[in-house]
Amino acid sequence: MATDPSGNVRRRRSRSDDGMPAVNDLRIRAATPDDLDAVLAFWKRAAEGTSISDDRDGVARLLSRDPESLLLAERDGDLAGTLIAGFDGWRCHLYRLAVHPGQRRRGVASALLRAAEERFVALGGRRGDAMVLKENALAHHAWSAAGYAPQPQWSRWVKPLGS
Repeated sequence: MATDPSGNVRRRRSRSDDGMPAVNDLRIRAATPDDLDAVLAFWKRAAEGTSISDDRDGVARLLSRDPESLLLAERDGDLAGTLIAGFDGWRCHLYRLAVHPGQRRRGVASALLRAAEERFVALGGRRGDAMVLKENALAHHAWSAAGYAPQPQWSRWVKPLGS
C-alpha cells in the first residue's frame, strides 16, 4: 500500500492474471459453474434477504446465458463479495452486491462495482441500474458512495412466474 503526501492510504490498483481489476490482495473474477455451491452458501451469510432465484438451477442458468455476469471478489482465496452485472444488450443491471461481514469497508464493493462498470462500458452499456432493498441502509451508503442514486419516479413491479 502507498500513502499520499498527506499520509492517507491509497489502494494500489492493478490487474489480476486474468485481466480483471485487483485491489491489493483482492482478486475479481467471473464465477464458474464450480463456484455455484459456494456462492449460494455465501449469499445466506452475507446477503440481505433472499431471492426466488437463489438456487443452483437459477444461478446455473445465469452463468449459462452470460458466463461473465457473476463477479466474485476473493481475498486470500476466500470469497469476500459478489455482484451480478447483467447486460441484456440494452440495459445494465446490478444485483446481489454482497460483501462478507468481515470484509466490509475494505474496498470489496467498490472493486466489484468498478469491474462491473468496466464490463458494461466494454459491452456498450450507457447506464447501470441497481436493485437495492429499501430497508438496507448500509447498502444505501455503499451505492451512494459509488455514485448511484434512487429514481423516485420509478418503482419495481413484479409478478412471480410459473407455479
